[in-house]
Amino acid sequence: MARGGIREKLRRSSLYTLANIRTKPSYRKEEAASEELSGYPRVIFVNQQTVSDDTPPPIFCTNYVSTTKYTLFNFLPIALFEQFNRVANFYFLVAAGLTFTDYAPFDWPSQVVPLALVVGFSLAKELYEDLQRHWQDMTANCQKATVHVGNGVFESKQWRDVCVGDIVKVKKDEFFPADLLLLQSSYEDGMSYVETMNLDGETNLKVKRALQNMSLPVVADDDKAVHFSDFRPTIRCENPNSNLYTFTGNLEYNGHIHPLDPAQLLLRDSKLRNTEYIYGVVVFTGNDTKVMQNTTQSPSKRSKIELQMDKIIYLLFGLLIFISIVSASGFGYVVRNLVPLWWYLMPEVPGEDFDINNFFVSGLRHLVTALMLYGYLVPISLYVSIEAVKILQARFINNDLHLYDEVTGVPANARTSNLNEQLGQVDTILSDKTGTLTCNQMDFLKCSIAGCPYGKRPSEVELAAAKQLKALDTHDEEASIGSLSDTTSLEAITITDDGNANKSQAIKGFSFQDDRLQNAKWLKEPNADVILLFFRILAVCHTAIPEISEKTGELTYEAESPDEGAFLVAAREFGFHFIKRTQNSVVVRERLSMDQEPVEKEYNILTLLDFTSKRKRMSVIIRDESGQILMFCKGADTIIFDRLADTGKQYLEATTKNLNDYGEAGLRTLALAYKKLEENEYSDWYEKFHKAQIASGSNREELLEELSDVMERGLTLVGATAVEDKLQKGVPECIDRLALAGLKIWVLTGDKMETAINIGFSCSLLRQGMTQICIVVSAEMLAEAAKHVIKENILSQITTAIQTIEDKKETRAAFALIIDGKTLTYALEDDMKFQFLNLAVNCASVICCRVSPKQKALVVRLVKEGTGRTTLGIGDGANDVGMIKEADIGIGISGVEGMQAVMASDFSIAQFRFLERLLIVHGHWCYKRISKMICYFFYKNITLALTLFYFEAETGFSGQMHYDDWYMLLYNVFLTSCPVLALGVLEKDICAEFCLQFPALYQQGPKNLFFDWYRIIGWLANGVYASFVIYIVNLRIFSPESFRKEGQTADMYVIGTAMFTSIIWVVNVQIFLVSHYLTQVQLHTIWGSIVVWYLIVYIYGMTPVDWSAGNIYHQLPEVLGPAYKFYLSTIFVTILCNMPYLIHISYQRCYNPEDHHVLQEMKNMKKDVTDTKMWKREQVKATQDTEIGLSARVDAKMRLMKGRTTRKYSSLAYSSS
Repeated sequence: MARGGIREKLRRSSLYTLANIRTKPSYRKEEAASEELSGYPRVIFVNQQTVSDDTPPPIFCTNYVSTTKYTLFNFLPIALFEQFNRVANFYFLVAAGLTFTDYAPFDWPSQVVPLALVVGFSLAKELYEDLQRHWQDMTANCQKATVHVGNGVFESKQWRDVCVGDIVKVKKDEFFPADLLLLQSSYEDGMSYVETMNLDGETNLKVKRALQNMSLPVVADDDKAVHFSDFRPTIRCENPNSNLYTFTGNLEYNGHIHPLDPAQLLLRDSKLRNTEYIYGVVVFTGNDTKVMQNTTQSPSKRSKIELQMDKIIYLLFGLLIFISIVSASGFGYVVRNLVPLWWYLMPEVPGEDFDINNFFVSGLRHLVTALMLYGYLVPISLYVSIEAVKILQARFINNDLHLYDEVTGVPANARTSNLNEQLGQVDTILSDKTGTLTCNQMDFLKCSIAGCPYGKRPSEVELAAAKQLKALDTHDEEASIGSLSDTTSLEAITITDDGNANKSQAIKGFSFQDDRLQNAKWLKEPNADVILLFFRILAVCHTAIPEISEKTGELTYEAESPDEGAFLVAAREFGFHFIKRTQNSVVVRERLSMDQEPVEKEYNILTLLDFTSKRKRMSVIIRDESGQILMFCKGADTIIFDRLADTGKQYLEATTKNLNDYGEAGLRTLALAYKKLEENEYSDWYEKFHKAQIASGSNREELLEELSDVMERGLTLVGATAVEDKLQKGVPECIDRLALAGLKIWVLTGDKMETAINIGFSCSLLRQGMTQICIVVSAEMLAEAAKHVIKENILSQITTAIQTIEDKKETRAAFALIIDGKTLTYALEDDMKFQFLNLAVNCASVICCRVSPKQKALVVRLVKEGTGRTTLGIGDGANDVGMIKEADIGIGISGVEGMQAVMASDFSIAQFRFLERLLIVHGHWCYKRISKMICYFFYKNITLALTLFYFEAETGFSGQMHYDDWYMLLYNVFLTSCPVLALGVLEKDICAEFCLQFPALYQQGPKNLFFDWYRIIGWLANGVYASFVIYIVNLRIFSPESFRKEGQTADMYVIGTAMFTSIIWVVNVQIFLVSHYLTQVQLHTIWGSIVVWYLIVYIYGMTPVDWSAGNIYHQLPEVLGPAYKFYLSTIFVTILCNMPYLIHISYQRCYNPEDHHVLQEMKNMKKDVTDTKMWKREQVKATQDTEIGLSARVDAKMRLMKGRTTRKYSSLAYSSS
C-alpha cells in the first residue's frame, strides 16, 4: 500500500475483515484459574535475557534449518557405512584385506585399487550433492530480519540468529522468519493481511488481528518503537506441533491475561501483504515451526532397479559360494587321492598350500582362496559405472532445451541422480494444485446476464478439446459423424482468439471478448437495466481494498480471493471502476454512455455478510444515492437458486443451461442476485442482527447465521459469472498425455472443495458424465458426534461407494473420489486406511481438498506402501515438502512460492507441463538404459569369471590363474568400461518424438518388462554359455597340438591371453548387437576397446621381464602374432558366442515383436511419411484406456453424439414404419 495513502484514510478495519475473527476478552490475572497459568508446557519470556529470579531462560531450538543429509563430522562415518552396507563393496573390502595374506591368488593392487576408485568416486558424488543442498540452506538461513535489540532500537539479523522471545518487525511483502505472535500492525486495530500460499496453497489473503486492550501505540514506519523497551510479557502456549490451524495459550502482561488463538499466529514462510508493517514476538523457531513440523525426515531413496540389482548380486554371491565350495571340495579330493602320486611336488613335506595328512584343513584354506579368485563374478565397478552413467544422464536432463522455460529462464535440474531410471516406472502422480497445476491467476472469461450468454473466447479446456477432436477426425472416419459442427465452431473460435491474443495478455484477469458488452454497447441490449445491475454487483459486492502500485502508479486491488480481483477488473473494463473504499462506503466511477465522462457514485455500505466455506455466498446491503436500499448477493449457484423468489426465477432455466456449459468448459461459476428492501424491513432486521452481534452466548454464531439466512431469501436472479482459474501452459495436454501413458493422477490441495472440483474440470480430471463420490462428514457431526460414530459414518460411505463401483452397469462408467481434510484424518487411521485406498485405486481420479502438509505425506505413504507401486509427488510450496520427500520421486516446481519444494526435491522443473517429457521421454530412456546396462554388466563378468573356474578344475583346483593380474585389473576398470558407459548414457530404442506420439510405450517401465527375472536369467545364461564356448574352443585349438609352424605348443599364459582376447571381442560385439542407437561415440568406444586391448598386450609385452609375471615378454609380436590359429580362434569364438542372441532377436522381431521393434521398423520404412493413415492408427492403438484427460473427455462427447445420432435414426425408422 502506498505510504500515507489508504492507511491514513482507513484506520479501522472491522467493516471489511471477516466478521467472525474477534479476539477473546482479557481478564485480570487474579481471576484466572491455576491451571490456566500452569497448564501450557511452553513458557516464553519476551524481551528478557534472564527471569526475575536470575534463573536462565528455557532453552529452545535455534532458527537454523537444514535439509542436508550429512554434517562435517558425520560425513565420513555415515557415507562409508552406506558404501560398505552394499554387500558387494563389503565383500571386496574383506577381499582387499585378504590380498595382504598368503591366501591371495593375486597381488594386492588388483583388489585395493578398484575398490578405492569405486568408493572414492561414490563419496565424492555424495559430498558434491550434499554441498549443493548446504548452499541452498545457507541462502535461506542468511536472509535478513529486523529484530529488537533494546531501547526501541531494531537491527538487522540473519534468520538463523532469531531466537524465541525476540520481537521482530516485518515489512510489507516480506516473509516471516519464524512463527510469530502478532502484537501490533500499522492499523490501529491490529489487523493485518497475510498470504499463506507457501503453507496451504491458497492464494486468497488471510486476516490476522493482534490482541486487543494491549495499549500499544501505532507508530510511523520510520519511528522508533520505544514502547517495546519495557515490554516484557510472559507467554504460555502449547508445544510445537504440525497442525497449521490451531494454537492455544495466553499472554500475561500488566496483571492481565490475554487468551491466544490462531488469529494471532503468523507462520514462518507466509508473507505480509497489504499492511505496511507488523511487530511480532517469536514463539517457535527452526524445526519447531509449524511448516517444519509438517516436513518429514528425508528418506534415503533407492530405485526399484537398484533394489532388484541387489537381489541379483545376492544370487551371484550364492553362485560364488557354490563354485567356491565345489572348488574347495575338489581341492580336498585332489590332496587326498592324487597329490600323493605326484612325487615331484614332494607331498610328504607339509606346506602352506596343502597337507596330505589333513586334506580337510587344506580344503578350508582353499575355500578362502576360491572366494577371492572367483570374486570377478561380482562386478566391483558396477556401482561406480552406474553412478557415472546417472550423473551423465542427469546432465542431459539439465541441458534439455525442451525442459527450459524461456519466460523465467529456469531449466530442469536433476538434484539427485540416484533415481533417473525410477522416472520410467512411475504408476501414480500425486500433485499439488495451486502453483503446480494453476498459475495463481483468475481470468474473467464468460458471463450470463438475463439468461443470455456473453463471451466468445473459449477456455483452455475447449481449445485443447477442439485440437484433440480435430486430430481424431483426421484419421477416424466414424468420429466425424455428428462432430463436424462442434469442431467447426471450436476451430472458428480458435481463429478469432488468435487475432486478439495480445489483448488477453495486456489485461491481467480479463480475457473476455464480446462486443455486445464492451465499449458501453451493452446499453443497446434488450435487458440493459439487468446488465447495469450485473455490473454494479461486480463493482460493489466484495471486500477488496484498492491500492496504488508503487512501481506503476496504477490502481490495483488486494482481495481476499482471486475471484474478487477478476470481478473488479472485469467491472472496470465494462466501465464500472471501483476506486475507493472508506469505513462505510465504496466509490465506483461508472461510465453509462460513450458520449459522457464517467460519473463517480458512492454507495453506503450498511451491512456486510461475509463469505465462508459453510455459507458459500456473500451479501452486501447498500444504500445508493437515491436512498434505495439494495442487497447484492453472489455465491454458489445451488445456494442462490434455493433462495430465489418465485418472481425472481425469470432467467433461471436459461442461466442453468449456461452454467452447465461453463462447467463443461472447466470454468468456475458464481450466481449473482439482488433484492430491494424497504426502510422498515431493513431496520427491523438490523435491530435483531445487531443484538446477535454483541451477544456473548454460545449460540451467537447460530443466531447470526439464522438472521443472515432470513435476509438472503426472496432474491431476484440477475446472472452468473464464469472465470477461468488459469492453468499453467500445457497442463491439460500434459495430463492427457500422462493419462494415455497409463499414469494415475491424484490432486492433493489445501483449497476448498468447490475450487478443487473446478480445477478438476479445468484440467480434465473430472468431466460431465463422471460420477463424483464425495466422502464428507458434516460440520455438525464432527462437532457433536463421538469419534467411533464419525468413523462408522465414513466407513459406511466408503463401503457404499465401493459397492456402487462394483455394481456399475456400463463398462465405460467413470468415477471420481473427492474427500476433504477433516474426513481424511479418520480415513487414514490404521483400521480404515486400506478400505479408503481400495476405493481410491478403483476411481479414475482422486481429489483430496483442505488437506494439511502432513496429510499429503500420509496419503503418499499410503499409496506407496499399500500398492507397492512407484509414486511421484510434485508441488511448488513449503506445504508440499512432506509429500515430495515421502514419494519415491519428488518433483519441485520452481514457481512463485519460494524454493522450499525445490530444495527438498529430487528433480525440479519450471512448469508442470515439463513433467510429460521428463517421464515419457527421459524416464523411458533412463529405465531402458540402466536395465540393459546392468544385465550386460553381469553378462560380461560371468563370461570372464567362469573361465577361471573351468581352468582351475582343469588344473586340479590349484587356485592358479591363467590370466595376468594386470589383465584382470584392467578388465572392468578400463577395457570394458567405456562401451557400457556409452550404452547407459546414449542408448535410445526410439526417438523422443516417438515416445510422445506413442505414450503407451511408457508402460514398459511400470510393468518392468526389461528388468524382470526372465530377462535377467536369460542374460546370466548367455554369460554361462559364452564362458563355456570361449574356454573349450580356445583350449582345444591351442592344446595339446602345436599352434605354430615351428611346432611350439602353447603354455598357460599363451592360452590365457588368447582366451582373454576372445572375451574382449565377444563382449564388445555383444554390446554392439544390443545397441539400437549407434552413435560415433558408441562405435569408437566399442572398437576402441578392442584396439586398446591389443596395444596393452603389445606394450606390456615390451616391458622388462621382472615387471611382468610369466611368459608375457614379446608375447604378441613373437608368439601369438605370427600364429594364424590365434586370429581364427578369435573370429570363430566371437561368431559362436553371439549366434544364439542373433537367432533369438531375429525370431523375436519376425514372429513376436515388442512394441518398440514395430516402431523401429515403421520408422525405417518411413511409414510416418508414406502411410499417414497407418501411422495415425498405430498412434491411437498405442494408448492406455483412460477415463481422465482431454482424450477421455472427447471420447465421451463423441459417444454421446453417436448415441444421439443412433436414437435419431432409430426414431425416424420407427416413424416411417
